[in-house]
Amino acid sequence: MSKSNARKHRDKIAREGKRNPEMNRSPFAFIDMSTRKTKTKKDYLYRSKHKNQSFIDNNDGSFLCSVC
Repeated sequence: MSKSNARKHRDKIAREGKRNPEMNRSPFAFIDMSTRKTKTKKDYLYRSKHKNQSFIDNNDGSFLCSVC
């Protein structure tokens, strides 16, 4: 693979005895800081929390019982 122009520039600066810009990078730049976890039981329950509540077709599950 060929070198990019930025890498050639960094190599030239390092050859001239100046500080390499790669050394200025934070050590956290190379670490994946995001934590990954599987969903818990509570996450799965909250996902389907409003599953049976359908207000689009005016069917809210309520009924009226009148005694005459």
